Amino acid sequence: MKQLSTELDLIDTRILREVQRDATLSLAELAAKVGLSATPCWKRIKRMEAAGIITKRVTLVNREAVGLGVTAFVSIRAGAHDEGWLERFAGGVSAIPEVVEFYRMAGEVDYLLKVVCHDIADYDRIYKKLIKVAPMGDVSSAFAMEQIKFTTEMPLL
Repeated sequence: MKQLSTELDLIDTRILREVQRDATLSLAELAAKVGLSATPCWKRIKRMEAAGIITKRVTLVNREAVGLGVTAFVSIRAGAHDEGWLERFAGGVSAIPEVVEFYRMAGEVDYLLKVVCHDIADYDRIYKKLIKVAPMGDVSSAFAMEQIKFTTEMPLL
């Protein structure tokens, strides 16, 4: 993972905490919350965007409210460990919109995917698409029964 060279001070950290909680705050509201006027606050935000600290401003969608009631965690053992296989696999998996998180792992499995979908029949459709991407050694799925914690906020000290 790339190490960011930008040092964060207490005000930067406060800005990040606030925008993680509510990215819809106006610049004036955000500046007031962190004890700055608008222009210095805006400059700090722009600096953190340029440094890659702030990467996106998004709207979080309640997956269940849009009919995505099933979450599956898919463990995959690679079929090969060469660069060509990895390129096909990474490109193919990344192109599946229901795969919302995708990790290369150390340990018993090589890759871990988080998949959201409507129901088990929908998952089966995604699974069939997944296994066509590249040869795989083993594919195992586990289905979430309950989401106990979910956050997108990074723990800032």
